Amino acid sequence: MKRKIFVGMGLVVILIGLIVTAASANGQAELAKVRKATTKFQRVEVARKAGYDLREGLDHCFANPGVGAMGFHYINTDILDLKLDALQPEAMVYAPGPKGQLKLGAVEYIVPAADWDAAGNTKPPSVLGRHLHLNKDLGVYVLHIWLWKHNPAGMFEDWNPTVSCP
Repeated sequence: MKRKIFVGMGLVVILIGLIVTAASANGQAELAKVRKATTKFQRVEVARKAGYDLREGLDHCFANPGVGAMGFHYINTDILDLKLDALQPEAMVYAPGPKGQLKLGAVEYIVPAADWDAAGNTKPPSVLGRHLHLNKDLGVYVLHIWLWKHNPAGMFEDWNPTVSCP
């Protein structure tokens, strides 16, 4: 009897492992699509021609001393609404390089919180199976994905300890 229970538990563990592996592979495939869709924005000039730009009040390098930084957010306000398109993030985030040059580090999804909440939504918006979180200071729901620069804190974390502002 104990042997049957042990074998049954082993099969359950294997099944869970297969499910997790399949979900992870699907998530990686979705991230690869976002990476492919945003590869053209490696250069700031290309992003600007596509409608991404610095916005007044948000036109500085975002840093959190002791935690890390993000860099400069080039935002496309034409797509800043309640709909999220995984292949068209609302912002391209450029990290300053050693000589001041800007390098694409992350993409960011943004939804205005007041509009989202006024529409009667009770949960935060989500994209690629992940919920955005509320940035109370800016009044927006956000999700960063560090597709272009490794983030030791995690791919979906806001702050990257390897980024610093000039």
